Amino acid sequence: MNGDILIVDDEPEMLSLLQTDLELRGFAVTTAATADDALELLRDRAFDAVLTDIFMPGINGIEFCDRLTANNPDVPAIVMTAFGSMETAVEALRVGAFDFVTKPLDSELVVAALRRAVEHSQLARRVRLLSHPVDADGEFEDLRGSSAPMRQVRTQILRIAGTDASVLITGESGTGKELAAREICRHSGRREQPFVSVNCATLPAALVESELFGHARGAFTDARTARKGLFAEAHGGTLFLDEIGEIPLEMQPKLLRALENRTIRPVGSDREVAIDVRLLAATNRNLLQATSEGTFRADLYYRINVVMLKLPALRDRRRS
Repeated sequence: MNGDILIVDDEPEMLSLLQTDLELRGFAVTTAATADDALELLRDRAFDAVLTDIFMPGINGIEFCDRLTANNPDVPAIVMTAFGSMETAVEALRVGAFDFVTKPLDSELVVAALRRAVEHSQLARRVRLLSHPVDADGEFEDLRGSSAPMRQVRTQILRIAGTDASVLITGESGTGKELAAREICRHSGRREQPFVSVNCATLPAALVESELFGHARGAFTDARTARKGLFAEAHGGTLFLDEIGEIPLEMQPKLLRALENRTIRPVGSDREVAIDVRLLAATNRNLLQATSEGTFRADLYYRINVVMLKLPALRDRRRS
């Protein structure tokens, strides 16, 4: 089964079409004609994802997403909105929607969005439910500090490390985001494998693809030999992309595809290369705001932000 999905729409024909299509693709589907009915179902059942229309009588899709985020934070919502209604989609993202799809619906895009949402919710629940004995002072080499916020960070790292979930590490400059990434790797099952780190802000825009995915011999001027990219260097281990918000917009779909398909295509090559990499990313920017401004893709944001680790500012680390 691909996931347990709740569809919310006041149009019976649309509900029926979506239910039939998604069940044929392996999803378990429950339907609701109103947001009130959906909220009632959500009180007693843990769905993996919700697909909801925006314009409905009574509680509309925006308010529904707001309530869903408040009461069921582990259940991602995908909103269906009319083509061209980007303002509505952005508003939904601001109140906590996971993603959006536009009408008329493209079945493949709906399925891809739902699969991302299901993976997100299942990994997030796994992280939350994991238990790990924590020695807040003795298990960390570099990320030290006796304040309550830092003890909480170390506890979260130990729980995150036990999964292969992608992690977005946020915090102001100088808060130790790379140190946190290295600690996640050091406590994970990939600890003996490569840890490859790169600051995306330092990559020349014209060479980002080659740096990440590598290139074939002759792919461009001066490419006299083939070169492995950072994904290939990190194969079997962990790839840390610092300042991921600086990845050029035109490069972001290729990065998303690599993460979703677990394959890369070196520049100038005609073949795909399988990769096994855990991605850790970091930023000091507000990437959610960047998605609403159109400078960072929403689907990439949610792909890298399966789990968020927020590092406290230095001024908030007083001993407590």
